[in-house]
Amino acid sequence: MAGIELGEEMQPGKQLSTAIDAAVPTAARMYDHYLGGKDNYAADRAACEELDKVVPSTRALALNNRRFLQRVVRTLTQEFRIRQFLDHGSGLPTQDNVHQVAQRVDPTAHVVYVDNDPMVLVHGRALLEQDRRTTVIHADLRDTETIFTHEDTLRLIDFSEPVAVLFNSVFHCIPDSDTDGPRAVVRRVSERLAPGSVLVMCQLVSEDPQVREFVTDFMDKATQGHWGRVREEKDVAALFEGTRIIEPGLVEVSTWRPDTEVAPRQLTQEWIEFGGVGLLG
Repeated sequence: MAGIELGEEMQPGKQLSTAIDAAVPTAARMYDHYLGGKDNYAADRAACEELDKVVPSTRALALNNRRFLQRVVRTLTQEFRIRQFLDHGSGLPTQDNVHQVAQRVDPTAHVVYVDNDPMVLVHGRALLEQDRRTTVIHADLRDTETIFTHEDTLRLIDFSEPVAVLFNSVFHCIPDSDTDGPRAVVRRVSERLAPGSVLVMCQLVSEDPQVREFVTDFMDKATQGHWGRVREEKDVAALFEGTRIIEPGLVEVSTWRPDTEVAPRQLTQEWIEFGGVGLLG
């Protein structure tokens, strides 16, 4: 999960704040807490505790989502020979990040991380300063122009070749908008990608309207407007229009190509991470 800037519309090239406000929870730091990280504050942990009272599966959901990301990156590198990754809303560095998974398969793989949380920028750059094939840039994930023309992106990504573009557990952070909502972002990104590129997308969904309403309202208030909404499975499916969806299709993410039959599964269904991988061209 990643943060989002205040306001519904995104101004391209907008300068983001680099100040860290420990009193206001962010989705990136809450996600870090759920993953067992240390880069979070009391406000983030308190928000997680309140969220757990209504959706107690959230920690397991976050862990399963992280494992999904790792399996996807490994699959794309091994089976589809993707060597370039652009990770929108990457969150705070943890164990087995995208570049580590990809570079275990091919040490020449290039990764660009994008996040608007200033703590991600600080910790990410410290972690990656010795890795010339990986970088992190500070940008709103809706600002496609800035991301795709950033000097570090152009240094590492050749857009004439296939790229894996990742939107892993981030679109619930974006409000609906004809110009800056998830479908608009996907459309802008897809237009810039070569055939053979892939879109990895999942987000928090619930078929229970009361859960959707509670979590959307709670997260919007807790993060002071840095939130979109919890959607339904059909909303995620709409993002994949025009792509060929890779097997096993769009699923609850713990069931996407599990490593073993006894791999951890999502045990409760009050809300889930739902998505998959779509091939362009």
